[in-house]
Amino acid sequence: MKGAVQLILQTLKDYGFVWDKKPIFQSKQSNLHKHIALQLLNHHHAYACSCSRKDLSDISEHGEMGLIYPGICAQKNLVYQHGTTLRVRTDNTCIRYMDNNFGEQQCNLAQQSGDYVIYRADNLPSYILAASIDDLFEQYTEVVRGADLLAITPRQIHLSKLVKYRFPAFLHTPVITYENGDKLSKQTQAPALKKQHARTMLLNALTDLGQEPPNHFQWKPVWAIWDWAISHWQPTRIPALKTIPLKH
Repeated sequence: MKGAVQLILQTLKDYGFVWDKKPIFQSKQSNLHKHIALQLLNHHHAYACSCSRKDLSDISEHGEMGLIYPGICAQKNLVYQHGTTLRVRTDNTCIRYMDNNFGEQQCNLAQQSGDYVIYRADNLPSYILAASIDDLFEQYTEVVRGADLLAITPRQIHLSKLVKYRFPAFLHTPVITYENGDKLSKQTQAPALKKQHARTMLLNALTDLGQEPPNHFQWKPVWAIWDWAISHWQPTRIPALKTIPLKH
C-alpha cells in the first residue's frame, strides 16, 4: 500500500523504538536471495519442483508447518524455470536447538516437514529463505518473535547450516489473539496502532509478557517505560504459551 513504509517507521518512532542504521528493505535483497538459492541448487541441496499446492492438498499429510511434502519431484531432475519452485532436501537428521522461552526443541524435518520451498513459482523467495539469509548477513545474534513462527524455526536452522553460517539464538513470545483464536494481524482486520495509545499498549504488552510494570507507570512518558523495561527485563518470566487472548 502506498505510504505503508513511512507509516510503519513512524509508528515505531511513536512507540519509542530506535535503531542504529537505515532500514534494510527485503525487496532490495533479491539478488542475494537468488544467489544463495542457486548455490543450493548447484550443490544438489535443492531441486526444482513442479507440484502446486492444489496438487499436494489431497495427497499430503498436514503437519505443524503445513503440508508435509511427500518428495514427488525429489528424483525427477527437473529444469528450474519459471513456474517451478525450488525445494531444499531434508533428511532424518534431528534438528535440536534451545528456545529461550519454550526450552529444548527438536524436529525431524524429513518426517515433520518434508523438503521445503525456498523459492516460489512466482519467482519470489520464501519467508524461510529471505528471513534466514537477511538475519545471517546482518550478523544478528538474537531473534525475538511470535510463537506462531516457532514451528518453522528448524527449517531456518537447517538452511543456516547448509549455507555454513551460524544461526542466531531464538526466543518466541506468545501471540495476542481474538477469542476465536485468530491472531491480531492485517488479515484479521486488526486496527492500526495509534500514537495516543503508545503508553497503554506498551504497558499492556509488558504485562502480557509477565514483566509486571508498576501501576503508576500509566502516567509516565514512553521513554520512561522503555528505561524501566530494559533495566528490569526478565525473559524467564515470559509465559511459555503460544497464544494469549486479547483482554485489553
